Amino acid sequence: MIELCELSGDLGEFRLSNINLEVQDGEYLVLLGPTGAGKTVLIEYIVGIYKQDKGRILVNGQDITPLYTEERNIAYVPQDYALFPNLTVEKNIAFGLEARRMPQDQTKKIVSGIIAKLGLEHLSHRMPLNLSGGEKQRVALGRALATEPKFVLLDEPLSALDENLRTTMARELRALQQESRATFIHVCHNFEEASDVADRIAIMHEGELVQVGTLDEVKAGPKNEFVARFLKTGNIFNASSDGSTVSYNGTRFHHTATGFIGDVMMAVRPENIRIRTEANGEDVNTVRGRVTRVISKPHFKEINVDIGIPLVVYSITNGFDAGDEVHVHIPPEHIIVLKRGV
Repeated sequence: MIELCELSGDLGEFRLSNINLEVQDGEYLVLLGPTGAGKTVLIEYIVGIYKQDKGRILVNGQDITPLYTEERNIAYVPQDYALFPNLTVEKNIAFGLEARRMPQDQTKKIVSGIIAKLGLEHLSHRMPLNLSGGEKQRVALGRALATEPKFVLLDEPLSALDENLRTTMARELRALQQESRATFIHVCHNFEEASDVADRIAIMHEGELVQVGTLDEVKAGPKNEFVARFLKTGNIFNASSDGSTVSYNGTRFHHTATGFIGDVMMAVRPENIRIRTEANGEDVNTVRGRVTRVISKPHFKEINVDIGIPLVVYSITNGFDAGDEVHVHIPPEHIIVLKRGV
């Protein structure tokens, strides 16, 4: 297990503030956040590139902060992969084993197994200059896994790949992590990429750890407006709450959130809104509206509806066109209520 305890560091142009985080053995954790949030800096502290000003980094209960990078036994794959340009694919993967003076026959066996597992047999004698982005990613990952590390840190490992290859490689990463039973910490800023691999996500913003949980937990209960917007909640409005209902511009909705009275923010995810041409007998939280725009997405329709509030609705149902009169239902349990200005 990796534990970060009150970790803080000031690098001049950027600082981390009081990071507390536990990453369980065998977990796949994604550090998620916009560019400049501090995700890369955080894993560079963990791997030992920087020395923190305050706090501790524990690995299985041992404080590793006094140790040099090479003593921490944490595999690190930087964003640019950092392959050795003068070594073949095979030699890049073997590098860590040879540095540990492993017998040649044993090194060859391990490297051959990794090359086969990652589908690199036809590339084993190529130099990095002649590899595609996806191939470089596989080689860098193979080099990291060759020494059978218990902890693997990946900095934007899929950022250089196109969308289709990114999805494929995300699945491969997840499969490799499960097979190796190693603990992975994966940095990215892509919500969809995180959903392909993560057991849990840890959201960062401006050098702080904002919220940690499973993807479903964080989507259902974002801690603040930043998290809600970052996770594409889509529909977020200033409103007021009397404890059981929220109102905005004269439209009132029942909700099941507790502890929120006064000026608040109301949010609802587009996929949790139901849209029909008929009311279907649902009275609570059902209002009439007019479709203003329909946008075709790869797996759903994005429907813009004016109900006095401009709503975005995701639907897999065809048959809605701009100008249609519709009925919109928002289940009370799917209304998110947030403190305003937090």
